[in-house]
Amino acid sequence: MKTGDFSYNLPPELIAQTPVVPKDQSRLMVLNRTSGNLKHHKFFEIVDYLNAGDVLVFNDSRVIPARLKGKKATSGGGVEILLLRQLDGGLWEALIRPGKRVGVGTKVELVGSDLASGEKIEVLAEIIAEGQDGIKTVSFSDEKLLPQLGELALPPYIHTPLTEPELYQTVYSKVPGSVAAPTAGLHFTPDLLKQIEQKGVKCWFVTLHVGLDTFRPVKEDDPLDHPVHEEYGVVSRDVAEELSLAKREGRRIICVGTTTVRLIETAAKASKSDFLEPFSGWVNLFILPGYDFKAVSAMVTNFHLPRSTLLMLVSAFAGRDFILKAYNEAIAQNYRFYSFGDAMLIL
Repeated sequence: MKTGDFSYNLPPELIAQTPVVPKDQSRLMVLNRTSGNLKHHKFFEIVDYLNAGDVLVFNDSRVIPARLKGKKATSGGGVEILLLRQLDGGLWEALIRPGKRVGVGTKVELVGSDLASGEKIEVLAEIIAEGQDGIKTVSFSDEKLLPQLGELALPPYIHTPLTEPELYQTVYSKVPGSVAAPTAGLHFTPDLLKQIEQKGVKCWFVTLHVGLDTFRPVKEDDPLDHPVHEEYGVVSRDVAEELSLAKREGRRIICVGTTTVRLIETAAKASKSDFLEPFSGWVNLFILPGYDFKAVSAMVTNFHLPRSTLLMLVSAFAGRDFILKAYNEAIAQNYRFYSFGDAMLIL
């Protein structure tokens, strides 16, 4: 298995720059792993493929305003900080630009206005350590003020400014902590969720804060050499009990997004019995073809970048050839790709 096995050619014009409004009017490709059939729908028609008793699992992590712009305390030179992951003790891992000129000990002044009062607020950031891949550890004089100083960090392939930041949040987002949105969930609206619940589908929520790997393609020829960064996740006792009951009764567990898949499968692997146990901790599960899925019956996911860990995950679930066939069909039918793009339901 090579990283190049998960490559395809995407016309740049198919990379969605803005979300579809209303969100549930995006397109949905339905993949049936048993029959090998592909069908084309609108996303709101996903209801037709759900059954009473199914369990739909969502990631309720909320995107934080992770991009911070400031100036060096000494020279006044511009510095950009992209928060990646919160560590213990109020520290953060971050990417810094210009990275080579911002070494350990550099202090960066962040200035903005209080959202409620309009008064000036200031936070001092300090680079306290350097790690691999340009990642640095940063401390902040008052991290509680960071949400008022930052802005959402859209993926690098989106070049159109987002006029409504809430469009880059799922409607059920609740727990702040992600650098990027769990994008499969962007297609759901409050009305669609209501229709799904009225059909007898149970909706449950877990939390996985989306981190660095969302932005990083696999550069190594052998995907096993790719370093997978940890993301923090939580599966509550109530969710674990519901998923265990569904599994025991033969009901489907349908994960919305690859983040949810990775978290649920991590919890399943960590459980000491056949039943899912509550989980909280760091997730670094890298799912490649050959992986034995323990809990997930079906998934909702977007169309992913070539050579990405996410494309490898869906290939593990549905088969590489079937996925690449679906991607080629999506390109031929002018589907929209990536974060603001269309979705697929893999059954």
